[in-house]
Amino acid sequence: MWNKFIVLSLVVCVFVSCKTRQRVNLPSTEKPNELSTAHSAVIKTFELNNLDFHTFSGRAKTKIEMNKQTQDVTVNVRVQRDKAIWFSVTAILGVEVARVLITPDSVKILNKLQGEYLAKPFDYIYHYTNNGVTFSTLQDLFLANVSSNLLRTDNVQVASATDEFILVGIKDQLSYQYRINKENRPFNFMLQEVGGTQNLEAFYADYSKISGYNFPQNMALDIRGENIAIKAQLSYNKVSFNEAVDMPFSVSARYKVIN
Repeated sequence: MWNKFIVLSLVVCVFVSCKTRQRVNLPSTEKPNELSTAHSAVIKTFELNNLDFHTFSGRAKTKIEMNKQTQDVTVNVRVQRDKAIWFSVTAILGVEVARVLITPDSVKILNKLQGEYLAKPFDYIYHYTNNGVTFSTLQDLFLANVSSNLLRTDNVQVASATDEFILVGIKDQLSYQYRINKENRPFNFMLQEVGGTQNLEAFYADYSKISGYNFPQNMALDIRGENIAIKAQLSYNKVSFNEAVDMPFSVSARYKVIN
């Protein structure tokens, strides 16, 4: 049950759609793909349209589906760029049941419902993801940014369609695909472990301008692995950028430390 709670806590910040899943078409691994100048410029445009923020704060109604069980919660998300990602999860009647704090070198989870606490180095996340996932990758996932970390590879391809761009690449044994809308913001992201069973798919919808930032009000995440199947739905009702954020995370002596 504790393992299920940990996984739930790590993904409560996003939601899943019911669209048909599509497998990522991998670029050839026999020799790196040399991008044309035009394609390099297009990829640079995607990065330039990423959210250039200092802090983010949001509150969202969230529906979690895990092992055919569904739970409705409210999630408060706060991000201090490149430093910390913080979640607070409240259930019925506004009772806080969990807090999560992720930094580039640690993961801390407070299970207030059961009075338990877990503190691990960041690589604890690799129990549920590939080792190529970094703090920066998670931060970009939550903010609907195209990951500059994933783009730093020679093995990447870009194609255009009538109303979208498709970006495909491989980095650190992770294959990825972005589908980019006319405003150069992603509406679909897929991440798969090359030769493995772990995969993730995210959807971003209902973009709107908030303090000049083009941010999706609805998000989607689907995580699947050998022993994991999680879907989450999130709809933001409050979002702000570049305001002071507090990330309280105190652990009293009554909490049992889980190893």
